[in-house]
Amino acid sequence: MSTATLDTNALLTVPAQPFDYSFSLAHTALLIIDMQRDFIEPGGFGETLGNDVSLLAAIVPTVKRVLEAWRASGGHVIHTREGHAPDLSDCPPAKRLRGAPKLRIGDEGPMGRILIHGEPGHAIIPELAPIAGELVIDKPGKGAFYDTALGEVLKTRGITHLIVMGVTTEVCVQTTLREANDRGYDCLLVEDGTESYFPEFKEAALAMIRAQGAIVGWTAPSASLLAVLPS
Repeated sequence: MSTATLDTNALLTVPAQPFDYSFSLAHTALLIIDMQRDFIEPGGFGETLGNDVSLLAAIVPTVKRVLEAWRASGGHVIHTREGHAPDLSDCPPAKRLRGAPKLRIGDEGPMGRILIHGEPGHAIIPELAPIAGELVIDKPGKGAFYDTALGEVLKTRGITHLIVMGVTTEVCVQTTLREANDRGYDCLLVEDGTESYFPEFKEAALAMIRAQGAIVGWTAPSASLLAVLPS
């Protein structure tokens, strides 16, 4: 089916947990969270925290496959990047000084200053780079709604549903899902399109999100979503 004849208001239904998830392309955005070099590639912030970044890199083919199918369907796409101003004026000291990483936010690393706007490590990985017309939200916190224009953008575009992918499941992804839930959005998390440095944390987050009748949102594998998208 070509996008020229597609009824974007038609309901599409994904087999999901804890029950089916229905959405229309006209009122749904694909939200891809923090697929940045600093989190996914060796030498970035994730690795300086002592993490195995290959765990996150493993989901890139799935995220790319869903992104390309969503683009072909003509749906809205929004990317987020976590990062801070060069003077760190939007980075609370409690965030920068937490723990004992090899490098802290703002320090010089192999990909430039860690999590700083405009530095190579802050960029979205090339495989998932935004294209013309896709919105990029720069966020200073874990949630994509905190201190950003995301809420206003979604309202302007008439978005009521979010399909979410990205990293890490239990931190920025789950925080954003909870923020979205409080604002009335129906959210589906793509199970194999999200990952954590700690696999057990991912499984716990998935269980919490879909518990008690989708108290935060729904979850489904990418194959279930891809099967209902027009091509």
